[in-house]
This record gives sequence, structure tokens and C-alpha cells, in this order.
Amino acid sequence: MFSVIRSSLIRSGKQFKPVSYIASNFHTTVITQYPPAESKNMPKVAVVLSGCGVYDGSEVHESSAVLVHLSRAGAEISMFAPDIEQMHAINHTKGEPMETNRNVLVESARIARGKISALSNLTSSDFDAVIFPGGFGAAKNLSTFAVDGADMKVNKDVERVIKDFHTNKKPIGLCCIAPVLAANVLKGCEVTVGSDKEEGGRWPYAGTAGAIQAMGSSHVCKDVSEAYTDSKNKIVTTPAFMCETKFHEIFDGIGKMIDGIIKLL
Repeated sequence: MFSVIRSSLIRSGKQFKPVSYIASNFHTTVITQYPPAESKNMPKVAVVLSGCGVYDGSEVHESSAVLVHLSRAGAEISMFAPDIEQMHAINHTKGEPMETNRNVLVESARIARGKISALSNLTSSDFDAVIFPGGFGAAKNLSTFAVDGADMKVNKDVERVIKDFHTNKKPIGLCCIAPVLAANVLKGCEVTVGSDKEEGGRWPYAGTAGAIQAMGSSHVCKDVSEAYTDSKNKIVTTPAFMCETKFHEIFDGIGKMIDGIIKLL
């Protein structure tokens, strides 16, 4: 990190300060280290991202909420994403596709602060639970739901991971549109994406509930501040931004999902 700062200062023509000076003027989180012994009791949780940005990747606020709630729960977090091209890249100021495309793993690294691995490396034997944040990346990059609806196909590594954790009876958390992944792979499971009615625009993606039913799984209506636990399959879901609402309500609902995951460990 300090080498990056030094090179930036050199390029800008500013005088480089010694490392000791920089460290003393940084926020304490840069130099604070947690005792290694604590990690022995930490649940290990994998978070699977699908890019960076609501329209073509992971929803940033949902991803951040997942990480914050996991951190507060004392979890040791590792992040993963498939090393594939996105379906397309969206200009988020216009909501329109861009000419150049992007890589899902490379884009997800923005959220992970660079600490991320290819999804092909994820196995349930190394973790206690897995979480899939929402965002259209779950419907475009992790699956084809955005195009094919109930006839969707799931990325092979995503399908493998979901089956792997399920077979080994380890909790799976999904929020926003991501529950369609479990609904497709683990047919007969129970999930929520919020309401099955639009309710005047509050639930603009209410039709997803019908697609879940069409795939052979069950949809349970829940409010945005709630989470639903399918105890039999150890799946915990919450609506998140399937609902047009305030940021703190999304954050609170994801907190309920993480609480549900921790209780299943």
C-alpha cells in the first residue's frame, strides 16, 4: 500500500514522507491487526459476487450490508466471483449497454478491495456458509434469469457451489433477486423475494415470485425488513432491493438474513 502511495506522490511532484510518518497519520484501521487466535472460533463464510453495480453486477449496498453484518457477527469472510465475461456492461448514469464489456471477477474485486478468488476455487469443505448478494448480476452473470425467466440456466460453478453446500448441510443465504438461483438448483425449496403483488410500485419485480413457483419451488411473502428461513434446506433469504424503499430498511433486512444464517451454524 505504501509503495502505491509513494509512486503517486512521485508522479505528482510532491515530497515523499517516510513510512513512519504516513503510518502515524493514517486511520488506525490501516495498522491495527487482530490476534490470530481469534480466527479459530470465527465461522468461515464465503460471499459470492457477480460484478460491481446494480444493473450488471452485485448491488453495492447489499454487498456492503452483507459484509458489515457478517463482520459484526464475528465471521471470517472470503469473497469469490466467476472468472467470466459479464452479459454486458451498463452505463449506470443512463441505464444503457456500453460498447466494451467487463470481467465479473475483475469488477467484483472492486467491492472486495482486491481480495477475491475465482469461484472455481470455492468448496464447502473450507467454509461454514455461503452468501449470494443481489443485483442484476445474479440474473445476468450467475444465471440467465434476466433473459429466460423460469427457463433460466445457472452458471455451472454457481450450481456446483449451491449443491455442494446443500449436500453438506451448510447454510446458504441469498438476497434480492439471488433467491432464484436456489429456486432453480434446489427445486422444492422455499424462498422469498418479497411480495407477489406490485402494491402500487413498491414491489416492481413482484413477477419473480411467479417464476419461482414455475421452477418448482415455493415463494413465501415477506416484508423488506424480514428474512425467511427454509429450515429443511438451510436456506435464508430476504427481499432487499426487490422493494423500492429506504437504504436502512434494506440494511436491516439483510441483518435478519445474516442472523438467520448464524443461527443455523
